[in-house]
Amino acid sequence: MPFVKTDFPGLMIFEPKIFEDSRGYFFESYNEKVFSENGMQIKFVQDNQARSSYGVIRGLHYQLNPYAQVKIIRVLIGTILDVVVDIRKGSPTYSRVFTIELDAENKKQLLIPAGFAHGYSVLTDTAEVLYKCDNFYHKESEGGLLYNDPALAIDWKIPLDKAIVSEKDTLYNTLSNNTNNFSFER
Repeated sequence: MPFVKTDFPGLMIFEPKIFEDSRGYFFESYNEKVFSENGMQIKFVQDNQARSSYGVIRGLHYQLNPYAQVKIIRVLIGTILDVVVDIRKGSPTYSRVFTIELDAENKKQLLIPAGFAHGYSVLTDTAEVLYKCDNFYHKESEGGLLYNDPALAIDWKIPLDKAIVSEKDTLYNTLSNNTNNFSFER
């Protein structure tokens, strides 16, 4: 099975089957039938791609309901530390942090359900990240958590003096002061 369950309900690692030979490699980065056969009825409607340099920290972002997004994240070039925080009230993993290195070599992807704040740091000279979303971007529904919230204690694997963070990402609230409309559904 190409999906690896995590301890976080709904958060999955997708490990596509890679076909390699002397010409290079081939793999299906997304196949609706495979996802459906594994219980995931997701209709992706938007692809986003970002290029960043070493030390960039993006996040922790989400969109509020009814514009919340399920995302699948993959790396085209370089390596990132992908970070999610479960912010679904009532979830057994509420407020817990999950991290995974995603890179162009391992080709792993992270399937993130709605109700998680998401971000990543760039661990190589550059990284290009592609993510599919099941809902369109809606600016008025933007939300986020402070990337360096002491209660979350996220190790972004970037020295503080090398971190590059947007002003917007430095203005979000900590989890204890965060307001969102997510609740856990079994």
